[in-house]
Amino acid sequence: MSVEDLTEFESRLLRWISVSDFVEVPWSTERAAEAFKVEDDQVYQALASLTTKVPDSIQIFYEDGAIRIVADLPS
Repeated sequence: MSVEDLTEFESRLLRWISVSDFVEVPWSTERAAEAFKVEDDQVYQALASLTTKVPDSIQIFYEDGAIRIVADLPS
């Protein structure tokens, strides 16, 4: 799959993650849901889809008791 397969929300979320620092600042699904005016579940579903659709563009890991996320926009 590729970036063309992303929904509009998945694409916006990927762009947002790519310009944010969710390594130094731990990820917050609640804050993401507020920023995009969606439910937490929609954020979780989009993150899961991104790891399947563009796995080389997103990395999600756990460090120091928090989720960390890094993303690069596909070229």
